[in-house]
Amino acid sequence: MPAPTADTVAEALRPLTEAPERSGVFLDIDGTLAPIVERAEDAHVPEEVSRALGSLARRYGCVACVSGRSAPDARRLVRVGGIAYAGAHGAELLEPGASSPRVLPAFASWTDRVREFGHARDARDLRQLRVRIEDKGPIVAFHWRGAPDEDAARTRVEGIAAEAEDAGFATHWGRKVLEVRPPVPVDKGQAVEELVRRCGIRAAMYAGDDATDLDAFDALDSLRDRGELDAVVKVGVASEEGPQAIVGRAELVVEGTAGVTQVLAALGESAS
Repeated sequence: MPAPTADTVAEALRPLTEAPERSGVFLDIDGTLAPIVERAEDAHVPEEVSRALGSLARRYGCVACVSGRSAPDARRLVRVGGIAYAGAHGAELLEPGASSPRVLPAFASWTDRVREFGHARDARDLRQLRVRIEDKGPIVAFHWRGAPDEDAARTRVEGIAAEAEDAGFATHWGRKVLEVRPPVPVDKGQAVEELVRRCGIRAAMYAGDDATDLDAFDALDSLRDRGELDAVVKVGVASEEGPQAIVGRAELVVEGTAGVTQVLAALGESAS
């Protein structure tokens, strides 16, 4: 897929750059700002991206990262204090300058039970398959990227998913990861809707690469249809592992994290 030209990117972003003070910039992190890596804790947001986000925060009505990570971990990774972080797929909101996130009470009430479920499965067979368990507070994630036998690892994780559902938890599949979550409705779309309303913006962009980001796309479309937004820009980050719908539903398609860096630069250069 050929990369979009600078003129194409600038034109797609015009609804935001014409009135940046009334526009919001919302972004996924892993696979969007930070390249996907084998171990989530090794992810890295390039310094130029962090600087660009800090600059945009001073010019746009709202800048936020919306992530499956916990909100504090998202801020640790991005290293920009002047923007908001919606973590745990929207269950947490860490506002600019705040020391701790606000957590949806119904979601937080399940934290101990989710952790107990994850710890109970940290057994020898899982370690032999090189499936890694990530404690994300109210969410526990099982990663098998880079396992010696990824097929065998996924099969074992599928069994864990069935156990989780039988135990009353919600499950979600991502890019070589299973998340076990509280059975409380929450998604990135809800986070985007709350941010739009809190900030009072009239145009918004969301950039993402994975299935969970489609909920944010849905939210932008719904907000526009209801007249709460005048314009939306859905940026699809193309990748070999990402869902085709990310590309199919986007107004602007870019290739990988380098393409998102181009978008951030255009937002900064074109803002009037």
